[in-house]
Amino acid sequence: MTYEPRDLNLTDPEKGYLHFVLYTEARRGHASSSLNARVEIDASQAVTPRFQEWHGRLEPCEPNAMHCSLVVPAQIPSLFHPCVAEDKDSPSAIAGSGCTCRQTFYDPDFGLPVIAEHFKHAGTGGTDRWSYTTYAPLELRPDDTFSSFITGRGLFWARTAKGLLSILPQQHGLGYNLGYSGGGPHALAAYLTQLARNEGGPTPAGTRYEDAHPAIVAWTQSTAAERGTNELSLSDLQSMMAS
Repeated sequence: MTYEPRDLNLTDPEKGYLHFVLYTEARRGHASSSLNARVEIDASQAVTPRFQEWHGRLEPCEPNAMHCSLVVPAQIPSLFHPCVAEDKDSPSAIAGSGCTCRQTFYDPDFGLPVIAEHFKHAGTGGTDRWSYTTYAPLELRPDDTFSSFITGRGLFWARTAKGLLSILPQQHGLGYNLGYSGGGPHALAAYLTQLARNEGGPTPAGTRYEDAHPAIVAWTQSTAAERGTNELSLSDLQSMMAS
């Protein structure tokens, strides 16, 4: 499916609407995103400062059709069940203190749905963790300018000139990764290359692999890039391309 930047005005902070393309297979009961990439954040990634910053702006909401597209059909009822902390007799409760509920949120700056999945052992002293699933935007907001790229623990972020932190825009089927010679690092390098060429201006996700600059590909494929937390400013990316 092709699209133009003008099609990607994903959210209006005042109106709160979202342009979203849904892919469905009614016979199989399957529904998911056709363009936006699915992003899964496990409990170990949820302790990072960038995640906590992003998580801090999420707003709880009632489940809607977009949340339902993030889970398999059998899990949809759990979106409507309270946490054991709210109701020890919830259908998601286990033995009155354990829990397997799912809580629903949205990102008010991009309008995208977020599901928080709870896993808690019954009793005290056991596992009690949350993981998260959402969609990446296809582009930063229309009035945003890309300022820096941040990665750590397998998560990929964009910081705008106004200071807003966003999940790095990503297209479905073009997953990002670091530290090896393959599609993930190449897809990431291609998008970072296009951001740099556009001076941080409007840049829809889905840049072709062959448009990636060799210097940025070399960085995304390096083992150094996957260790710790890395941050590259717009000028850093442009300098890499100029060297």
